[in-house]
Formats: sequence, structure tokens, C-alpha cells
Amino acid sequence: METKRPKFSSTEDIGSSVLEVTVPTQLSGDDAALARLGKKPVLKRSFGFVTILSFSCTILITWEASLFVFVSGLTNGGPAGIVYGYIVAWVGMICIFLTLSELVSMAPTSGGQYHWVSILSPPSIQKFLGYITGWLQLTGWQAIISSSGLLTGTLIQSLILLTHPEYGNRMQNWHGTLISWAIILLNYTINTSFSTAFAKFEGIAFIFHILGFFAVLLPLVLLSEHATAKEVFGTFLNLGDWQTQGLSFSIGIAGTVFALLGGDGAMHMAEEIRNPAIVLPWSLLATLLVNGTLGFGMIIALLYCLGDIDAALAEDAHYPFMPILRNALGSTAGAAVLSSLVVVMTFTAVTGALASTSRIYWAFARDRAIPGWQSLKKTSKRTSIPFNAVTTTAVLSIILSLINIGNATAFNGVISISIAGLLGSYLIAACVLLYRRLTGGIREPNDGDNEVNRIGADLCWGPWRIRGALGVIINILTIVFLVFFLFFSFWPTSRIVTPQNFNWAVLVTTVVFLFSVIYYFVWARKVYTGPVIEV
Repeated sequence: METKRPKFSSTEDIGSSVLEVTVPTQLSGDDAALARLGKKPVLKRSFGFVTILSFSCTILITWEASLFVFVSGLTNGGPAGIVYGYIVAWVGMICIFLTLSELVSMAPTSGGQYHWVSILSPPSIQKFLGYITGWLQLTGWQAIISSSGLLTGTLIQSLILLTHPEYGNRMQNWHGTLISWAIILLNYTINTSFSTAFAKFEGIAFIFHILGFFAVLLPLVLLSEHATAKEVFGTFLNLGDWQTQGLSFSIGIAGTVFALLGGDGAMHMAEEIRNPAIVLPWSLLATLLVNGTLGFGMIIALLYCLGDIDAALAEDAHYPFMPILRNALGSTAGAAVLSSLVVVMTFTAVTGALASTSRIYWAFARDRAIPGWQSLKKTSKRTSIPFNAVTTTAVLSIILSLINIGNATAFNGVISISIAGLLGSYLIAACVLLYRRLTGGIREPNDGDNEVNRIGADLCWGPWRIRGALGVIINILTIVFLVFFLFFSFWPTSRIVTPQNFNWAVLVTTVVFLFSVIYYFVWARKVYTGPVIEV
């Protein structure tokens, strides 16, 4: 049932961070909670617990991603390194999601990390730190759209290669790029044309996500030959020729982190969720439970059923899981059908990621933080969708994918910023939360709170949080895990660095950081004053 939106009249002062808005008293509970944060309700709330859980699970697509990121773990860590590295990454992500859940319960807005950093940071660096965080999360999510679109395109290429091996002689980078354009444009159409059915679309995708897991797992396990337990749980490899096995293991964990990355995507849909302060934390933890379990199950099954991995890599170096499936089933057609399920799920991940990224653009523009904010903050009168923000996200994704035509290795820089950008924004948010927690800067909520968790107002906890010393421990563990993941995400896969294995993360992250700092001091500080108080 759709809630009728009250009409707002507002007078905007460009030089101020305050908008005078007449707020009717008949606001719904969710919209009133958003108004207390200083934000005007604009977007339609069409998501509940099940649909936002579906949205979150189908963005992460952990078991699907595990099928093609395991190769990096084989190089650095080996089968045993992949298993134990997955456990480390899973535990780390649980701590990270617990901390993010506390934050989103305090202030469930589409701005996410940059809004939380803006209100929790010390006043002297509030504006600057919030702005830098916003750019990190924005570029991270924009990179996810470009890389996931290209990932789907190249998966389709590998599917063609599986069924028509002669395609390998004429396979070109630009083929995958053009397919990725079609993927992005189709997802753009879904995001802009089917607003009322979007939540239902995510629910259907979630069903495919669960059923697809069993459709791939059962034939793989039942029909293939199996390795021994010692080969899976006791074999460590250091093919990157690092000084120690521990260093090799730490570098190889990056693939698993990528498979569990993107949980904050649902958070950026906060203003379209009913009762987000409660629903979002529980849905995020349920996502980690569901996806983490499915991903771990698929990893164990895959490692037991690898067969001749060298032959699989020789046939398809990018996605060897396809020839592995064919060898297990003894059927090219069967492997093609199962691989198609993975392609479908990567497509739905692009759908959700496009929605989340556009909401970040919209929220950042609403606070006058990016060029063209006057246009990007507008929403469709018919659907309430931030149409211009969705268009910008799609167009930039297509432009970034052009890099792959010129040099596929250089495009790795786009992929790397997705990890560094998101982990960096998580880290800053976790640090300022711990700072406020230890200094007693966050109080218990009161029934009479009308203005909280906004610039210049009191900070209070949301209805979902971890109390006492356990909360402090979780926050500290979050920071430790994030520093560990972020540090090793910058390392190359081999000690001997070549243009092919060079890790572009350091360079690209540094460029993004320097650009945002320079842009802030040259232009943004004159118009950006932190999250705008609209109500």
C-alpha cells in the first residue's frame, strides 16, 4: 500500500546549509524519523525486510563470485589458503557489518558513510572528512558498476567460448565491452521504467540466487571426481614467490573480500525502506549469514571437484569454472546452462548496484557536493526516482569501460578502486564512531527528540546497537580487519612485478584522493557545508 506524500514548500539559500521547509504534522513514522535528521522525504518506500534482504543478497552474489575469484587465492594461498582465508574474511565482514548496522540505525539516509562521518567527526574536520569519505564511496560504487557490467560481458564471452571453442581465435576485448554496454543500458531501463515493480524484481532474483546455488552445487558434487581432504584443507601454495607463506596467504585473501563486498548497497536505499532503522541492520546480518554460508559451501565443493585445474586454466584463463563444470557433468550443454545461471545473477547484481550508486549521487548532489548538483538532485515527479542520477551513473560506467578496449590491464585500476574506495569509506566511518563512543559523545534517545544526528544537533543511538564493552570491541575489530584488508588490497599477485600483474589500486586510490582534496579546496568548500538541513 502506497503512502501519500505530503507537500513541502521550501526556500533554498545557496549560501547556507539550511533550507526552510514547511513540514505537515501528518508525516508517517518513517518520514518523521527522516525529518529529524534534517532531510525531506522524497523517495517512495517500497522495500520491506524480505525485499531489501533480496536486494542485498543479489548485489553481493557471494557464491557466484566465489566461482571466479578463487583463482587469485589458488596463486597465493592454495586450496587451504582459500578455505581459511574465507573464514577470516567472513568473520571480518561480520564485524564490519555490525559496526555499519549501528551507524545506519542512527541515521538511515541514502548518504550513508559520508553522512555518518559528517555528523560524528570533530567539528574542526567535519566538513572536510565527510567530503573525502563521500568521494571514496562514490568512486568505489561507480567502479563497481563499470567492473560488474564488464564482468557480465566477459562471462558471456566465456560462455560463447565454452560452446564454440573456435571463438577463441577471434575473441577481442571490445566484444566484451560492447556486451557490457548492452548490460548497463538494459539495467538502466529497469531502474528508470519499472519503479513500482523494482522490489518484486529483486525478490524474483533472490529466488534464482538460492535455487541456482543448489542447481550448480548438486551436479558438481555428485558427478565429479573428488580430491582428498588433505589436498583441500592441507595444501598451501605460494606461486607468487613471496618471502613467506603467511604473506602469500594475506595477499590471496583479497579475492574473498571482493566476493563479500558491497553490503552497504542496501544502506543507500534507506530512504526507500519501511522502518529502516530496524530493518536494515537485521537484513544486513541476514545477508552475511545467507551469502556467507552459500559462498563457503560453494568454495568447499569447488575445491573438492577442481580436477585438472591447469587444463581448465589453459582452456579459459579468466573463468575456469566453466570447463570445470563441463568436465564434472561430462556435458557442454549442461555446463552452459549452469554457467548461464551465474551470468543471470551477475546481471541482477548490476541492477541493484546501479540503483545504489545513483542514490549516492543523488544524496551527494542534495548536499551540493558534486558538479551539476542542481540537476542531479532532481527526482521524477511520476516515479520519485532520481532519473538524472541514474543516467549519470550509467553514462559514466559506459565511458569507463572504454579503457578495457585500449588495455584490459589498465582497466584493473577501475576494479581496484571499488575495493579501496569502499573499504576506505568504511574505515573512516568506523574510526569516528569509535571516537564518539569512547568520548561519550552519543547519548540514549529520548521520546521528545525532534532534531538529532544532524550537523549542530545532539548525537543519539538508534534503536539497533551493540551495548557496553562488546560494542567497543566490535568497533576495534572492525578497524583492525579493515586496515588488514585495505593494506593487502594494494599488493600485486607476484613478487616479480610486470605490467600484467601490477596492482593499480595504490595509483588509482591516490589519484582519487588527491583529486577530491584539490577539488574541495578549489571549489567545493565554497558551496559544500556538510549535509544540508532541509527540514
